Amino acid sequence: MRHRHPGRTANVYTDPRFLDVARAAASLPLAKVGGPVRAVAHPLSGGGHATPYAPSMCESPDPTMPAFRRAALIVAGLNLAYFFVEFSVALSIGSVSLLADSIDFLEDASVNGLIVLALAWSAGARARVGMLLALLLLVPAVAALWAAWSKITSGVPAAPVPLTITGAGALAVNTLCAVLLAKHRHRECSLSKGAFLSARNDAIANIAIIVAGGLTFTLKSIWPDLVVGVGIAVMNAGAAKEVFEAARGEHRAEA
Repeated sequence: MRHRHPGRTANVYTDPRFLDVARAAASLPLAKVGGPVRAVAHPLSGGGHATPYAPSMCESPDPTMPAFRRAALIVAGLNLAYFFVEFSVALSIGSVSLLADSIDFLEDASVNGLIVLALAWSAGARARVGMLLALLLLVPAVAALWAAWSKITSGVPAAPVPLTITGAGALAVNTLCAVLLAKHRHRECSLSKGAFLSARNDAIANIAIIVAGGLTFTLKSIWPDLVVGVGIAVMNAGAAKEVFEAARGEHRAEA
């Protein structure tokens, strides 16, 4: 409200500093909204001012992060333990699908171990680990192709009963891992996405291994085991693509 003596307020209301609304707004103090502050260019003044930034679900602080880290650690231990079981059976019966799946267990143990370590890192570092995770998902694909070629040259089918029993055990382990990771799969980061996709794909692959065991018993042929082994390779390649795209998006967001 103006003073009853205009001369006392004229200079205040006509001061040029109050005409630059954009600069005046940019100079106001900011309230924190639970995250770091990032500079955003102001559309009117052409300069930049700080704007509160809400962190993603994979950034700290997050009250559910310890639960995610604990789940990843349990999953890493389960995968490492069953790797030795399945790898031994695969070598003893000459199974392409079990060999590919056993290396997949070792890869999953490595992936979840990396996740436990990387959760304490910055978002940019996590994005780079996500890209490494995508490359690790390709390891079973390469192993399956090598085993498939060896199976074609030998022509000897895998023993169907050990194949089926080992596949059923792998299904139980991977189903448990998928359940542990399911509640964290919607986090906005490639690490949680990669861990869940890997466990889910492994459970699907194990069902196919059980079916391959039954068909091998019936047909006495190398092809059921061979086809499932190659299928595991293709499925992991698809998961690697999804994880790499998610990690690349995070890396671009941090750039």
